Amino acid sequence: MREYLVFQLYAPLSAWGDIAVGETRPADLAPSKSAVLGLIAAALGLRRPDTTIDERQRYQWETEHLALAEGYGIAAKITLPGLPLTDYHTAQVPSSGSGRNRKVFATRRDELTWMPRHELNTILSRRDYRQDAFAVIALWARQGAPYPLKTLHDRLLAPEFVLYLGRKSCPPALPLNPCVRTADGIEVALDGYGLAQAVKGVIDDRDLPAIWRHLDESKPIFCWDSDAETSLHAELTIRRRDLPTSRRRWQFAVREECRAHHATGDAI
Repeated sequence: MREYLVFQLYAPLSAWGDIAVGETRPADLAPSKSAVLGLIAAALGLRRPDTTIDERQRYQWETEHLALAEGYGIAAKITLPGLPLTDYHTAQVPSSGSGRNRKVFATRRDELTWMPRHELNTILSRRDYRQDAFAVIALWARQGAPYPLKTLHDRLLAPEFVLYLGRKSCPPALPLNPCVRTADGIEVALDGYGLAQAVKGVIDDRDLPAIWRHLDESKPIFCWDSDAETSLHAELTIRRRDLPTSRRRWQFAVREECRAHHATGDAI
């Protein structure tokens, strides 16, 4: 038996980034660990170390983020994978410099007004999203976890910073509705958190996205860290580069993630 923090993730658009090189920014089917940890960090009010030039602050904030990455295991139940969407994206950004000459901007307005408009650079990219995807997340504390699960639960109810699902253009459309429960395996913890509970008292049945009405016909996909307690047998093990090793330098290590359909022999 293990204690879990369980919460939901739903938005009209979500984006769980994969390795992005150049103009193509793909999105994975399942929430990435780095994105979920980033959401937790935002709820806690932890600042990113790449947003300051003060070395002491950078070190402190980097240490806090690394403690999150090492302190918790993650599992996810993809109840609705959603439909894919690709957006051709353009954005104007200034040259921020490097080293001691690096410029840190507090707001998007600062970025656009720091230099004459004709000197701004234009970035072109193709960004992938998932439409109307619904997932349930379970976290468990490992040895040395910096916060008890109850603290994370409380902060998700009253986050310090704005939460978003992968990108800033993807705010959650439902409350995260977190709960702490004890369960015999990740599948028990995740299965006890259904869609009815997720939307109860929030939206009328008539307003549900059409795809949600086929929920009972779907076959959820489970994803979990290798140290999870589970009776599920992995149908697939993938390597995802989503384990933060430096938020300051935006570096990530490879993490092995197991995947399976629940109680079926179907291939993913």
